[in-house]
Amino acid sequence: MSTSPVASWLELSARAYATNVATFRAVTAPSRIGAVLKGNAYGHGLLETLSLAHGEIDVFYVITPAEALAIRAWEHQNKRAHAEVLVIGAVNAEDCVELARQHVSVVAAARGFSDTVNALRTAGVQLEVHVHLDTGLGREGFTAAGLRAGEADFFALAQDVITVKGVLSHFANTEDVTEQDYARTQLANFEAGIRVLQTRAGVSGDVQRHFAASAAALVLPPSRLDVVRVGISMYGLWPSAETRLSARVVLGSLPALEPVLSWKVPSQVVKWLPAGSYVGYGCTYRCAADTRVAVLPVGYWDGYPRLASGKAHVLVHGKRCPVIGRVMMNHLIVDVTHATKDDQPVIATLLGRDGEEHVSVETISTWAQTIHYETLTRLGPHLRRVVVQDSP
Repeated sequence: MSTSPVASWLELSARAYATNVATFRAVTAPSRIGAVLKGNAYGHGLLETLSLAHGEIDVFYVITPAEALAIRAWEHQNKRAHAEVLVIGAVNAEDCVELARQHVSVVAAARGFSDTVNALRTAGVQLEVHVHLDTGLGREGFTAAGLRAGEADFFALAQDVITVKGVLSHFANTEDVTEQDYARTQLANFEAGIRVLQTRAGVSGDVQRHFAASAAALVLPPSRLDVVRVGISMYGLWPSAETRLSARVVLGSLPALEPVLSWKVPSQVVKWLPAGSYVGYGCTYRCAADTRVAVLPVGYWDGYPRLASGKAHVLVHGKRCPVIGRVMMNHLIVDVTHATKDDQPVIATLLGRDGEEHVSVETISTWAQTIHYETLTRLGPHLRRVVVQDSP
């Protein structure tokens, strides 16, 4: 009985992840290290990344209650102690009761927590919250003016069921610039908001403060505060070219960041096509000469961008092989004429290193006219993710 070909898979380097954690500990000390696991851990896989990070990271940040509860379930299954977890996305009253029972903190980002307070009182549980201040992003959060106008009173009135454990904010423009004047204005707004919470709501002076994501943690030392929330750079990627340039100036040298993720796929078919053959839907490519092609069982359903059609290449036996024709839902076709001497199956690297060659997520994102954040988070959650204990 024949078996179907193995689908593509993602490899996560345990060594690279550990390197990135060590880098941030060295750069941002004495701040605690937080890791952002939103977006399926930036496409790397929530639980797979958790297996690398648990015990190495001080705080985990997720968007949804389901992600937080998945962490607690993983800890129970693996007999691990509870890590500090904060849900930074939207929650409802029912979520808050369950998260309080699981000792997970949530972000209070807007007025209207009255239903939550009533639910907590009915359930007889105490919820830890981090107050989100809008310091200039214009997204969720309380402004200092709003707190002074009475919004802070809620936290004073709900102290029987709500404990303010932290205060946070988000920068609007640290990644795309090399000067940080607006970020410094946001920091001043942040401190003003904390002072209002202390005077109007009785919030403790030693409340946990966190503001810096990857870029600010690297290039804006005053923003590091008590904890840094490292997102994309914990996976070994620079937030932007501007951040990389600023880091060299601010830190004196570039810190070591190593990409964690590689993407590989075995061929489904390797065969010759005679000169003049068309390849793929729309007949957009025609072979100028006899061409050996590899058909790869991966496509835009899996997260490989269709906009990379006609621009992309993959790696086979350490050589660049162009993607020819259109990227299809479940297939890529690549020219392997110069990479292999026969029709035996091959393994292609879509993302990562093969020999001296490397395809970066930034490169794929340029082909697809997007950013590396989007490329990573669009990697299909159905793809198999494997942690590898690789050597340098």
